[in-house]
Amino acid sequence: MYELLKQEGRAKRGVLHTVHGDIQTPVFMNVGTIAAIKGAVSSEDLERIGTQVELSNTYHLHVRPGDQIVKKMGGLHRFMAWDKPILTDSGGFQVFSLAGLRKIKEEGVTFQSHIDGHRIFMGPEESMQIQSNLASTIAMAFDECPPFPSTREYMQASVDRTTRWLVRCKKEMARLNDLPDTINRNQLLFAINQGGTYTDIRIAHAKQIAQMELDGYALGGLAVGESHSQMYEILEETIPYLPVDKPTYLMGVGTPANILEAVERGMDFFDCVYPSRNGRHGHVYTNKGKLNLFNARYELDDTPIEEGCQCPACRRHTKGYIRHLLKAKEMLGMRLCVLHNLYFYNHMMEEIRDALDQGNFSAYKKQKLAGFEENKINSRYAQ
Repeated sequence: MYELLKQEGRAKRGVLHTVHGDIQTPVFMNVGTIAAIKGAVSSEDLERIGTQVELSNTYHLHVRPGDQIVKKMGGLHRFMAWDKPILTDSGGFQVFSLAGLRKIKEEGVTFQSHIDGHRIFMGPEESMQIQSNLASTIAMAFDECPPFPSTREYMQASVDRTTRWLVRCKKEMARLNDLPDTINRNQLLFAINQGGTYTDIRIAHAKQIAQMELDGYALGGLAVGESHSQMYEILEETIPYLPVDKPTYLMGVGTPANILEAVERGMDFFDCVYPSRNGRHGHVYTNKGKLNLFNARYELDDTPIEEGCQCPACRRHTKGYIRHLLKAKEMLGMRLCVLHNLYFYNHMMEEIRDALDQGNFSAYKKQKLAGFEENKINSRYAQ
């Protein structure tokens, strides 16, 4: 159950009560595609850096090690030793990302495995069954993420099919949650709004799925090539047609600035690979922009990545030492950067929630964005 605690404009402060604990929102979900955060980050590490939700991927875990194996191991929580909430992406994004390896039909999608090339079929029922075997806290409905740009005709046909798939997902989820051998019979289901940058298609789809009484609502198909201004316009136009008393989730977004802008427009949940991916390449986030620790200017720098930061990297190590590790290709350097970035994101979400609690989110957002702009070279927060 989602509890809306307060609002500041459209920005929401809430809590989602789940079988695996409460999720205070707005929240950033740390991406562990195959039940692990890339960068040698353990579940114990996630607890230490303030993680509330871990996100894993249905398609990848179905391919390896196999969802039946995860079920036999007691579900994803036991498998990865993580007792807090987990959200599983449905596999629908792979319809987008594996464009050269799949065929889409009404029944579902036939994939060619990116690992060994064997054929995989996944439709709404299969996606729900896999996610039920994984026993995640929140399952995502199976959808198509259309490419950008797409013609209006293709987009409308795709969205209509996604809506039909959602009906099938909801029916199959209800069936699975009634089975005696289902590990998590309280699994939640989030719908996904699609429509690309066609505002009228987005709004019509939002109205449709809002009537279906799902546990939450996501906006998908963004951050796939459109501009930030286009994305913000879609949020402004679409979110008002989604239930305010249900959690909203902006999939795959994004930069710290993206998150602040989306919170202001009414988003609760976020996920993105940026903090871990950038960390693995020595790029670290600070309140004054993003730093590239491979830069020679940090060779003799005996200060932490960010003064006052309480992450495992900043509490003990200097930029000069971490740079040395990165240059030497020592895994510890990558790990420390990933831990710092994930801590930065989770701590920023805490600050956002505190600002909403105190009724000063607008001032907080303005101050935070101004800090990012302080060093324009390092504050672009690009991929």
